[in-house]
Formats: sequence, C-alpha cells, structure tokens
Amino acid sequence: MADLQPCPLRTDPSSSCPPDGRWQFNTNVVFRSDGLLVARYHKYNLYFEDAFDTPPQPEIITFDTPFAGRFGLITCFDILFHEPTVTLVKQGLRQLIYPTAWMNQLPLLDTIQFQRAFSLGSNVTLLAANIRNDRLIMTGSGIYTPLSATYHHAQKGDPQEGRLLVARVPVLDPLWVNQSVASEEGVVREDSTSSSATDSEYCHKDSCSDSPPSSPTFIASMMYDPFTFVLLNETEGEVKVCNGTFCCSLQYQRSPQSSSEELYALGAFAGTHTVNGRYALQVCALVRCAGSDPTSCGQEVEEAETKMDFLLEATFGTKYVYPSVLASKLVLEQPEHLETAATGRVSMKHSNMTAGLVTACLYGRMHHLDSE
Repeated sequence: MADLQPCPLRTDPSSSCPPDGRWQFNTNVVFRSDGLLVARYHKYNLYFEDAFDTPPQPEIITFDTPFAGRFGLITCFDILFHEPTVTLVKQGLRQLIYPTAWMNQLPLLDTIQFQRAFSLGSNVTLLAANIRNDRLIMTGSGIYTPLSATYHHAQKGDPQEGRLLVARVPVLDPLWVNQSVASEEGVVREDSTSSSATDSEYCHKDSCSDSPPSSPTFIASMMYDPFTFVLLNETEGEVKVCNGTFCCSLQYQRSPQSSSEELYALGAFAGTHTVNGRYALQVCALVRCAGSDPTSCGQEVEEAETKMDFLLEATFGTKYVYPSVLASKLVLEQPEHLETAATGRVSMKHSNMTAGLVTACLYGRMHHLDSE
C-alpha cells in the first residue's frame, strides 16, 4: 500500500524532502491477528515508481510472531540488493515476507526461478506473493524453504482469480529453535547439499584435474548483457567458457531420449548490468537456445525436451550466489547437490530431471561493486 509521511521542508539542497513537504512510500504492512499494526516497511529499491520516494535511509524491519519467531520484510526489487535484504540475512534473519510485482524475465530471472534461487542461496524461508498481470507478464508466487518449494505460476489464459498456497514449513528462526535442534538441522542440511568432487559420477581421476578442452566462443545478448557462450555440441562432455577472468565449467550428459534438434550453450558474464537497474554480476548459465542458430542463445525459452545430467561450477568473487534449475513449462527442480567452498568455488550437480532443461544458473551478486 502507499504511505504518506510529512517531512521537514529545508532550504538545504541535499535534503530529500520533496517540495510539497511530504514523502510517499511504497509500503509493506503487517497486522496481528487482532488487527494491531505491528510492522511497516518502506521499500528502498524502487523500480520505475514515479509516484513514490526512496526513504532517506534503508529500513531494517522485523517483527515477532507467537508461532514461528522472527520475520523480516522486503519488497520486490529489494531482493537483488544489499540493503535491506543482505543486511537482514547477515543479522541472522532466516524468514522473509516478500510481496512483489515482478515481471518474468527468462531465461535467468523468472519469478519463481529467482525466488527459489534466493531461498537456496541465502538458506532462508521466503514467503513470496506476486501480483497477477498478464499484460506486464507478472505472475508466480511461492513458499520456499532451503529444502522445499510450493509455488504457482499462472499461464496466460488461466482464470484471473488468485491461488492460495499452503505449506507446512520448518521454523528457522535461530532464537526460536533450541540449540540442539538447530545444530542437528545444520548437519542435515550440510550432508544433503554438499558433495565432494571425487564422488561425482562425472569425475574421473584424469578429467577432474585437467581443464576441459577449449571450444570456439561467441558473444550473444542475454538479459541485455553481453554473455560469452560456448555450444554443447556433443551428447556428453566437458566445456569451459570465460568472460574476462571469470570462468564457468560444465560436465554434462544428455539423456538418450533427448531431442537432437535442441541447441544448448554455456554462458558466462562478469560485469555491471545497466538496463532497467544497475547492479554488478557474475553469472554462469546453461541455457536452451531459442532456435538452431547460436545468436538465439540467451533469448526467452519456456519449453524444452532435452533432459540433462550436469555439474556446473565456477569460482565467484562473492558469497551471494543464487542457484536455480528451471525445467520445461516453468517447473522448478531442487538441485541434487550444492556445495560452496571457502575459496568461493560453487558447484551445482543435478540429474534425473523430470522435464526438459530450460536453464541451470549460478547467479552471483557482486554487491561491493555496485557503486563503481
């Protein structure tokens, strides 16, 4: 909802108070079951919202519940930025409320794709409610925990009424959960999401230590950024692609029933995204190309027939890396294994896909470079 707040008119040119003496904020509010207002958050990272002002300072807003401990508030575009989102997570916040009006942007930032990726990469529960607007391609909501995803992604032509999602999720608030349960859960998560490279069925003593042979690369635009791509020309193999000094490597095996018509490529990008927002990235993405021409790699695709077992890896200059596996017709898959090393090396291994692969992505946010 909108919130109108009076502000002191000052002659100081650096004052953020508008000339009419009031701020207008895009506002997220929380009510208790008896109707009492318990929290109010003013959105900090606006996205083409001329009716609203940016708050003078980012607000770090949390509230307590009698049933699951503490929750934090963020809104829409905030999810991509350090303030307030990363600050909340760094403070130990493990449960986030997230209303949004998000335009689906394949192949890397579909709503449910990134909501899931953020929950996995931040090890948090995210309760995400998106508006439904077919004209603006806004749809996709879900309840995400590090180990589960309950979601709905309406298709064009579906009934306009909303969809209620219900899921039983674990309490993750560390102050709420007693220490023994918290430590047990940590062990379970560690075991279920890490795998050493030597255990990988793709890795043999020789192939793991050597870099994969280099293949011809090409530049194509993906999400308005110039990615460096390399094609996957075989039914199985290893490829590596670099964008500057940032490199992504992939071991892959197509399923025998895969469509030979579908073209796939591995892309890498390291730089600042500048269209409809400015933020620094390091991204590795395995994508299905829209056509048979390499120039179609990076374009929007929603369906695929090719199932693939893969191991996608890169060394990132940030610890904020968000992993996703998006299958045909906007179905999410839980990566089989995720591992993050102290060196910044992130590995995502997946096999036995239920549907064709649209995108497998490691999306790294270089927050410390945003101001450069």
